[in-house]
Amino acid sequence: MTLRILIIEDDAATADFLVEGLEQAGHGTEWAADGLTGLDRARSGAHDCIILDRLLPGMDGITLLQTHRSEGRDTAVIILSAIGSTDERVRGLRAGADDYLVKPFAISELLARIEALRRREIRSSAVTTSLTCGDLTIDLLTSAVDRGGQAIALPPRAFRLLEYLMRNQHQVVTRKMILEEVWRYDFDPGTNVIDVHISNLRKAIDLKDMPPLLHTVRGVGYRLGSPS
Repeated sequence: MTLRILIIEDDAATADFLVEGLEQAGHGTEWAADGLTGLDRARSGAHDCIILDRLLPGMDGITLLQTHRSEGRDTAVIILSAIGSTDERVRGLRAGADDYLVKPFAISELLARIEALRRREIRSSAVTTSLTCGDLTIDLLTSAVDRGGQAIALPPRAFRLLEYLMRNQHQVVTRKMILEEVWRYDFDPGTNVIDVHISNLRKAIDLKDMPPLLHTVRGVGYRLGSPS
């Protein structure tokens, strides 16, 4: 399967090595040589995977990744770094990386890790292909969302949030549960990111003249389903 891979790496020799290896394996590549350019290109949502250097000019890899995730994007990200300490690996994974590979590395190992991430994504959607709550339906294979015959466009993070709520419909889920299951955080970042995403999702799915499906349970969390 051909993937579109964004390489964010300031070292030209390493970037050339990555481009050559990935393209020989049949993948398409795009290269950004600094953090700010990389973040801008990542925002396009046109990539299946991002290969991210840890140390970058303009914006370091951790800050880039945290910004990318806070904006609701869930593109698979593999950090490449010469910093291989346990603390740094943990920091990278907690910032939102799906994997962390230490330099120097073999292109065969990178390709294997990319393939493993892809298999994980496929398996996660293989058991159930669609979810329904009332007149709201999501397709887990195409990420299509439909309510009452009206198509709804959602960015990746919003879709993951909705999927989680759909899988737990009619149950109250807390902010902590959402942070752990959708954002993969095991700590509270101390921001209103959940509230913002819930508000945006409510505006998207609770269409005019239709009964609301997404409810706030004051002081507890949120519930997807018909009004109680």
